[in-house]
Amino acid sequence: MSEPVIGNLRPHTWDSEQSVAYEAAIEAINGVVGAYSGLIAAAESSPGTEGVIAEYRRLRAECQQERKALKAEDTENVARVRAAYAARLRELTETGA
Repeated sequence: MSEPVIGNLRPHTWDSEQSVAYEAAIEAINGVVGAYSGLIAAAESSPGTEGVIAEYRRLRAECQQERKALKAEDTENVARVRAAYAARLRELTETGA
């Protein structure tokens, strides 16, 4: 019989405060990803916006990569990401990019 998958998981070393900050940072990134998705959808209905769409897709992919790389135990980076993405989301939603 094989070992259960849970037996291969590493223990998590972050505390509840780090966990909450990490989740908030992930939500901030998700908000920006969603904003770019909305901008892409809006631009797709306009002719001649291929370049803009490509740039939004590139920026959205960067967000997704940063989300994937984010580690809860990296407290300083989590705080930086949370603040930066919250500001970017405000900028995107206030100006419509």
